[in-house]
Amino acid sequence: METTILFAPLVGAILCGFGWKIIGEKAAQWTATGLLFLAAFLSWVVFLTLDGPTEQIQILRFIESGTLSTDWAIRMDRLTAIMLIVITTVSSLVHLYSFGYMAHDENFRDNESYRPRFFAYLSFFTFAMLMLVTADNLVQMFFGWEGVGVASYLLIGFYFRKPSANAAAMKAFVVNRVGDFAFLLGIFGLYMLTDSIRFDDIFAAAPDLAEQTVTFLWNDWNAANLIAFLLFLGAMGKSAQLFLHTWLPDAMEGPTPVSDLPLR
Repeated sequence: METTILFAPLVGAILCGFGWKIIGEKAAQWTATGLLFLAAFLSWVVFLTLDGPTEQIQILRFIESGTLSTDWAIRMDRLTAIMLIVITTVSSLVHLYSFGYMAHDENFRDNESYRPRFFAYLSFFTFAMLMLVTADNLVQMFFGWEGVGVASYLLIGFYFRKPSANAAAMKAFVVNRVGDFAFLLGIFGLYMLTDSIRFDDIFAAAPDLAEQTVTFLWNDWNAANLIAFLLFLGAMGKSAQLFLHTWLPDAMEGPTPVSDLPLR
């Protein structure tokens, strides 16, 4: 069930992006939206029936290199279940709302196909968010993190004929890379200190991290404080906080339903 929730938006994105010429625009839109509602329904089922310890559902082996062993796995706990219903419920309603909002768009020529591409981007955005919140380790979380960034770039620059939309998409992409660089440094630091990127191992090592110091930028820092700050900088970029907020006002260059998505 959890695997269906994760991959339903991806299937919808692929069908809308590549299969709409075969099944038609309307069918592609309804397929993507129907898969989102299916994911939302199953998310509520998981939320209401989840009772017990944290579960790890392995999908496939991801990266094997030296001591680095990474699975693509779903970490299912109460917090993940809450995030699943938030993301899938909001995204499915945004898909449904977009039927009317995107029915006639003056930025495109008559008989020009643009709706399947928009729904494909929305579904891919949802898949990336689900990959992020179900991550079992930091590498998988980073892939979902970057997937959200790619989808944001595509949606903000959806009106590709408008120079202002293209500039806004590029601005969002560049500013987010600043936060992502800090996020990567935090991941590297955790792996260096704990020899793992799995959340269970990192949480178990947290008390030891609070007692360690690391050298960074020619100074000694408390390991837990430094890594927490680097990870927070990553979140600042993605959620447009403090000095990394400059891309958010320009994000309205994209279609209005984009701003209704979670994590925006």
